[in-house]
Amino acid sequence: MTIGTPNSSSPILRVRGLRKYYGRRSAPWRRSVPVVAIDGVDFEIGAGKTLALVGSSGSGKSTIARCVTRLEKPDSGEIWLGEAEISQLSSRGLRQFRSDIQMIFQDPSTAMNPAFSAAEAIEEPLLIQQRGNTEQRRQRVMELMDEVGLSSTWADRNVMAFSGGQRQRIAITRALAIEPKVLVLDEAFTGLDLSTQAQIANLLLDLQATHSLGYLLISHDLGLVAKLADEIAVISKGKIVEHGPMQAIVDNAQHVETQKLLTSRGTLRRAAGAGI
Repeated sequence: MTIGTPNSSSPILRVRGLRKYYGRRSAPWRRSVPVVAIDGVDFEIGAGKTLALVGSSGSGKSTIARCVTRLEKPDSGEIWLGEAEISQLSSRGLRQFRSDIQMIFQDPSTAMNPAFSAAEAIEEPLLIQQRGNTEQRRQRVMELMDEVGLSSTWADRNVMAFSGGQRQRIAITRALAIEPKVLVLDEAFTGLDLSTQAQIANLLLDLQATHSLGYLLISHDLGLVAKLADEIAVISKGKIVEHGPMQAIVDNAQHVETQKLLTSRGTLRRAAGAGI
């Protein structure tokens, strides 16, 4: 683990020169050829701030998410959580940092045991982190459910009995249980109707204000994230091709990839109409 000089004004997440390659074979008998998934990606996120990482399918967004959360190990580059550099830490070395950065997936049901109740799903990270006793964990679950707009009377209901929007709230609650500093939201709004998207977006804004959370908001839909993000980074073929304040990029996009994403301006209007 690399430790830097403490600085209260430092971003809570910094990524420098991040690269990830995958092997690909043109035929079973041929040698694997490295294919660049992400190539020299740089960005940072401050407490209480949101960076939207936007790009088309296959651009490298989800690879960045998996590397930043260390679900995958990058081939090179740096990932700083506060003053700790975690890019090359072993699984054992990562344990103390797992609670600092959590991911919210596109389909929340894939991150939860379908046999669990809502309370069991939310409590699981607390058990893994060995936090509190049974009574303390239950109390924490009840408090968090109330905070995200889920009735605590639903605590013992099976997770699969909830709607898609409610399951996403459970996923958010589960991530909040261990008090992260950064949430990585990987296409977390996909599949939700506009009204539910607006409700989840407003919930995330409220939680960010309360807990000073940093968000890495990953999406293919620039219109959806326009109302949430402070900054935007547009990614194409594994590289960030445009990066800056959200409104400045929306008003004066320079790169062809950003312009292409902005062609569906109707999405911006629909998002605004839904109250996002």
